[in-house]
Amino acid sequence: MIESRAVVDATGHDAEVVSVAARKIPELGIELKGEKSAYSEISEKLVVEKTGKVAEGLYVTGMSVAAVHGLPRMGPIFGGMLLSGKKVAELIRDDLKA
Repeated sequence: MIESRAVVDATGHDAEVVSVAARKIPELGIELKGEKSAYSEISEKLVVEKTGKVAEGLYVTGMSVAAVHGLPRMGPIFGGMLLSGKKVAELIRDDLKA
């Protein structure tokens, strides 16, 4: 067993951590919508925008965000991945201070 105040799912396209949490703790009410086909032009923006908390102490970043929120895949552009990681780190920092 491990205890943590914050867990980040950065497992990619399948959002493995969120998937296990959704299956084993249904009262969280998490629904994985699954990612859509690649559409880099909008995916970069949406992945960063939707990066964040999905349940108390559980956050998503990168392509896990697309899997949870039903967003398009990134395609060959990866700037959004870096920005998503930065955003989730800042959100966790702020949440843990509270």
